[in-house]
Amino acid sequence: MTKIGYAAMLEQFHPTDLLDWCAQAEATGFDAGFQVSEHFHPWTPQQGNAAFAWSFMGALGQRTSLPFGTAVTCPGFRYHPAVIAHAAATLGAMYPGRFWLGLGAGEALNEHVVGPNWPEVGVRSAMMFEAIEVIAKLFSGKVVKHAGTYFTVESAKLYTRPEQPVPIYVATAGPVNAKRTGKYADGIITVGAADEKIGMLWDKFREGAREAGKDASAMRTQLQVHVSWAPTQAEAEEQAMREWPNGGMPFPKQDIKNPEDFANMAKLVRLENFANRMLISADLDEHVAQLQNFVDMGFDEIYLHNVGRDQPAFIQTFGERVLPRLKRS
Repeated sequence: MTKIGYAAMLEQFHPTDLLDWCAQAEATGFDAGFQVSEHFHPWTPQQGNAAFAWSFMGALGQRTSLPFGTAVTCPGFRYHPAVIAHAAATLGAMYPGRFWLGLGAGEALNEHVVGPNWPEVGVRSAMMFEAIEVIAKLFSGKVVKHAGTYFTVESAKLYTRPEQPVPIYVATAGPVNAKRTGKYADGIITVGAADEKIGMLWDKFREGAREAGKDASAMRTQLQVHVSWAPTQAEAEEQAMREWPNGGMPFPKQDIKNPEDFANMAKLVRLENFANRMLISADLDEHVAQLQNFVDMGFDEIYLHNVGRDQPAFIQTFGERVLPRLKRS
């Protein structure tokens, strides 16, 4: 059965507020858990936050009882893969069966802060999959030595870890990485897009799983869906443009370094740029229809982010008037 979760967007909201809203979401019927954004910077200065996700998740595990994980952490720039493995294993040990690790190839917005040369996307992808190899080795509990193309590990062992390794999911929107994700990870994370694109990613993901001798049907699929809902259509449109203009930028954003640069590009965004990227609507029937379509596609988990500032109203309204209407079996 598809479960619906709440996306905790730390680049937009204060972590203390998000803890309250995650607890509210659990109490109101969001049953998948929480997808936690892992940012050093917000997309635009207007969003106004970017708390440290790993601190937040320690508190989140205490405050709630549902699963949670990162969406997404990039290995290799701010964090060496051994550090990510250490952090993930600790959360896995503290909250058995609840924490999953979401990885991605990264964005300059967050990773340039430590000053490395920012490589091409092919190099970043290769780094990510080598990092998965390192992390999986460390999750085994054995002493690990690794001398790879991008990473070195010398005699490292994780002493605190869960009985079962933390699942590793990869965020991707391209066919090559989707296939490699099927081969080397435990699940896939993607974002709302046209049905044809999502179908293509799923096909590649399953193809990779089959080539690796895995049961593709047993591997997890996650979808993050951004929406702009408000009591009136005018409010929904205004908050989309003000709070989440990056959602209407129809081009790759991984190489842009500063929130101020995104703010300048946001001046070119128009409402029509959000088509197939984010539903902007005050009509709850439209939100039900969109979510039902994603449910019918067979996602295991769907995480919702409403870009507006009034998160309590969104959580209460969707918990009472949207989620119960979905046919999720």
